[in-house]
Amino acid sequence: MKIELFIPCFIDQLFPDTAFNTVKVLEKAGCTVEYNPNQTCCGQPAFNAGFWDEAKEIGSKWLGDFSEDRYIVSPSASCTGMVKNYYNDLFTNTVIHNKCRNIQSNIHELSDFLVNVINRDYFGAEFEGRAVYHDSCSGLRECKIKEEPRHLLSKVLGLDLVELKDNTTCCGFGGTFAVKFDAISSAMAQQKVENALAVDAEWIISTDASCLLQLQGYIDKHNLPIKTVHLADVLASGWGNI
Repeated sequence: MKIELFIPCFIDQLFPDTAFNTVKVLEKAGCTVEYNPNQTCCGQPAFNAGFWDEAKEIGSKWLGDFSEDRYIVSPSASCTGMVKNYYNDLFTNTVIHNKCRNIQSNIHELSDFLVNVINRDYFGAEFEGRAVYHDSCSGLRECKIKEEPRHLLSKVLGLDLVELKDNTTCCGFGGTFAVKFDAISSAMAQQKVENALAVDAEWIISTDASCLLQLQGYIDKHNLPIKTVHLADVLASGWGNI
């Protein structure tokens, strides 16, 4: 199966290893991965800030960078959710209405694609440690994924996955929210990290690099004994031991 890869800005600029690990996992799942290096932002920052005309211009360019008739996979529930849900506000009844709808039906967050589209859940991954999985707001509410990441992580050798208290609560990032309301944002991150530490977790795993950036920032500031890691990085680890 040929798929097209969508790598969001956060991952491209700050977590490139997660992008490469996404490719590794998809190729191990039997996919031929194609990446268009001309792809740019999906327009979510502008959209969330209220600049809809600018978001529409960026989104139009984004739609032109991808095909209508192939699956599009992204290691980001946030940006996938933007395309699947909020492009309706930008492109309904426009000249690219139909193309937008076709792409919306074909774009998937990584765990959703692996579990629900191609039915692959084991990659020979090994990852030692006790971890919690953080449900990002976008993953849970916009992409409707909950059990898919947990199912994939249950197949990882050496990983002790425990549930996180108040897991449906936001981590406090929220894009511009973290900038406009930094005190509230930090308090929300504190609650999330303290809940993870309360169950002796060594790792916080998520599908969204933005959430992980938020939580890791709080962890680093307070020098806490816990780390964050993306789902794709976990699934791509330990292969040399097979």
